[in-house]
Amino acid sequence: MMARQCTVCAHRKLNAIDEALVAGESMAGLAKRYKLSRDALRRHRDSHLPEVMVKSEEAQQTARGDSLIDQLKALQTRAHNIAMKAEKEGDLRAALAGIRELVRIVELLGKLQGELESGGPVVNVSINAEWVEIRAVVLSALAPYPDARQAVAKALSAKTGGAS
Repeated sequence: MMARQCTVCAHRKLNAIDEALVAGESMAGLAKRYKLSRDALRRHRDSHLPEVMVKSEEAQQTARGDSLIDQLKALQTRAHNIAMKAEKEGDLRAALAGIRELVRIVELLGKLQGELESGGPVVNVSINAEWVEIRAVVLSALAPYPDARQAVAKALSAKTGGAS
């Protein structure tokens, strides 16, 4: 039995869909606009989008990949600013959501730039300046909640090999 082809990869507006996914447009809006299911968009984003972006070094996709990297870097700056503003305003849920989004963006940037590859070299994010800053923001925001702070610190330590 042959595997089904990704309906998003086969779509004539693939480039526009990929750019919209990277920009964080809503799945519902994209599904309606391009007559695709949200599940197909989600599967494409999770399985094929990073693969396409990593291959952006190929001549045909270089300009597109560079554009997506620039867009991701702009989104990274916006997400960082929003997370910092939310923390300053004491909105810890929004601050943590912003941090989660930053982690996702940093991971996608790493994949795009070839720094993170499945089965490839391991990148030690625990020494990355951005990660150190994000980790400090999270733990600082949780200071009034010692149990939650300890649980997050323990989880971060487990995920980063003890360097939380």
